[in-house]
Amino acid sequence: MEYIRVTKDNLEYEHICCAISNNKDVQVSSKKSWLADRFDEGLVFLKSVERGKCFIEYIPAENAWVPIEAPEYMYIDCLWVSGALKGHGYSTDLLNACIEDSREKGKKGLCILCSAKKKPFLADPKFLKYKGFSVCDEADNGIQLWYLPFEAGVQMPKFRECAKHPHVDEKGYVLYYTNQCPFNAKYVPIVEQTASANNIPFRSVRIDSREAAQNAPTPVTNYALFYDGAYLTNEQMNDRKFLKLIGG
Repeated sequence: MEYIRVTKDNLEYEHICCAISNNKDVQVSSKKSWLADRFDEGLVFLKSVERGKCFIEYIPAENAWVPIEAPEYMYIDCLWVSGALKGHGYSTDLLNACIEDSREKGKKGLCILCSAKKKPFLADPKFLKYKGFSVCDEADNGIQLWYLPFEAGVQMPKFRECAKHPHVDEKGYVLYYTNQCPFNAKYVPIVEQTASANNIPFRSVRIDSREAAQNAPTPVTNYALFYDGAYLTNEQMNDRKFLKLIGG
């Protein structure tokens, strides 16, 4: 497999989305706009040359859009290989490229969100454990922070206090999300419209800055749905999933 690094220079014409083939789709343009603002902050997006669901996205943890404290670590936003590309070692290729790059940049190690059991849109714990990662912190909702130190004895990353106990002081459904995930550009408006049409109390909060993300009341900032203050899920909803979730 040959890989290519997406940059400001080639972002416009490169295929970057894990599941959307049309480069002009609003979801793709939303993600590309988010990426364009992150490259100067050290974000790396490495993907297969062939169009497919095979890429890794990572950034210095100080600039990550998650509420963690991980100075001098590299944070992996997403490592995604799916479909027919699975089982060929591409995940290992991408992770090794990230490790090599991070070492060259003087990082202490890597960190990534996960959970004890595989959850949608989070890393596979079996793969991480196989590659030497281990859990360094866990929030009340079961979302874990895993890390791979490059040397023994380095300080472990951890969640900020705001994310350790996911909760919001608001009744009804409250959704926190970012434009980092392309699906949100399509599906958040659909859930908003569905809630309105069914008189369901619902409010969406788009996290639009690194500072807001790093102080969010949830470890997962891409998509975090709460109900009456309690955390529900990080799985993106369409209208049918949302209505099924609430029993409508």
